[in-house]
Amino acid sequence: MAPRTRLAVLLSSLAGIALLAAGCTTTPGAETPTNSPAPSATTGDDAGDIEGVLLDDGRMFAVVTWGSSGCIPQVDEVAAEGQTVTVTLVDLDDENGEEKVCTADFAPRASIGALPEGVDPTAEITLNVTYGDVTDDAELDGGAAFSGKPGSSTEYQPSAGWFDDGSLVLLTWGSSSCAPVVEAVEGAGNAGTVTFVTDAEQVCTMDMAPRATIIAFPDDEVDDDDFTLTLTGGGLEGDVKVHSS
Repeated sequence: MAPRTRLAVLLSSLAGIALLAAGCTTTPGAETPTNSPAPSATTGDDAGDIEGVLLDDGRMFAVVTWGSSGCIPQVDEVAAEGQTVTVTLVDLDDENGEEKVCTADFAPRASIGALPEGVDPTAEITLNVTYGDVTDDAELDGGAAFSGKPGSSTEYQPSAGWFDDGSLVLLTWGSSSCAPVVEAVEGAGNAGTVTFVTDAEQVCTMDMAPRATIIAFPDDEVDDDDFTLTLTGGGLEGDVKVHSS
């Protein structure tokens, strides 16, 4: 797998997933739009880096890719043979069926999918991911703490997993049209807090969809082991134990 790159504080929210729901993303500080196709192995130093985490008590996974934060890939196909899961990511067209116009930034994005039935989240899992011209593997460490069974119903609880030193994917549930927007992030040792923007006037759709947010801490300030993330604001309150993938 390509070498990992340490991140600054970069934020990205899931637009939707093929298996569960679809929505849209709110990204603060968006840059000038541009057409941004699926990456090739030569598009930037980090374009071919693919990481993954387990979420939702072992029922789901997230694939982390690099590219425009305004155009998040969608999980298109998922298949499993034993503990090897093959995943295909695709770019979505706009509402008119044309190539989507993307922001001109370069950030990590999280695409969420459901693990197929029969995969054991307590054991190591290999994700074989194809996105455009890029194909890469992501090794996911299972854990005895995962009690969810792939294919079973979710309990709609937030969950999170590390994909790099100091950087994690947070899964929350709510309206697909009102993705969480991060206001502040702070952390030290094995604890951190993320504060979300609260907008009482925002009008949201009445669906219940998974939303992924990438959160990064300076990697010399937090300890990935036994880390607890506290959520506050934006209708998200509580503590989440972050899984080390």
